[in-house]
Amino acid sequence: MANPSLNNPVWRETAKIYLGHNVFGVAAILFGIFTVSWRPFNLLQQAQALGSAPHREILIYLVAAIEILAGLAIQWPKTARIAAAALAILFTLVALSWIPGIVAKPNVFYTWGAVFYVFSKASGALIVYAMFAPGGSRWASRLARFACISFALCLISFAIEQLEFFAHTAELVPKWIPLGQNFWAIATTIAFFLAAIALLSGRVALLASRLTTAMLIGFGVLIWVPVCFGNVHNLYNWSENLDNLAIAGAAWIVADFLSQSRSGNRSPAASDALPT
Repeated sequence: MANPSLNNPVWRETAKIYLGHNVFGVAAILFGIFTVSWRPFNLLQQAQALGSAPHREILIYLVAAIEILAGLAIQWPKTARIAAAALAILFTLVALSWIPGIVAKPNVFYTWGAVFYVFSKASGALIVYAMFAPGGSRWASRLARFACISFALCLISFAIEQLEFFAHTAELVPKWIPLGQNFWAIATTIAFFLAAIALLSGRVALLASRLTTAMLIGFGVLIWVPVCFGNVHNLYNWSENLDNLAIAGAAWIVADFLSQSRSGNRSPAASDALPT
């Protein structure tokens, strides 16, 4: 049976314009390919989350397969919803698997940050799932609103993590950029906080989500891509680069959803969206 939302002419039109889910899917595909192509796995968050689980390597390959297949499927309207559901479940389970680490060492922020890193991607997937729900579905609207709020909480975590590891954050900023490394480390930390406040309050939320997307893309272009190609054998750098791309895709999805909500071109889940 066809998805009712696909019969919505407005969604068919806006699906050609809003590209957040496409970027998000590309990131998932690359992460899956990267996982099965390079060893060791222990620097990847999804592998670390599995710890010493039985048949750990088989599970990692299963995760990679889900990422690749769902990343491909999310590119097309007919399969986007089930793909988004698969990614949302996967990322949520990976995020929750870090909870024992938080309980064991609650004062270590790295573990907290890992949860929010992964859950920011789950939030993006949940919004895509809601956007492809049958037209007029109020539960989809509530789900999308919840995911926008959860993404805002993740932005707060990103800001705290940058403060926690401020020296490393500043060190990543290219020295040739005007105003200095410390300035941009502080500025981007404040930007994460302000974007979170905007999304939680509903004030200038659309602008905040767009600027956050641009900032994350800037991180990739100015920092992670040069760093990766400067040391192509460093697994950690590639992992961070792909994480950044996936989170940028999630931020783009938030912006797409809020944009549809604000305009006359509403997606099936756009009613009762966060005010912008």
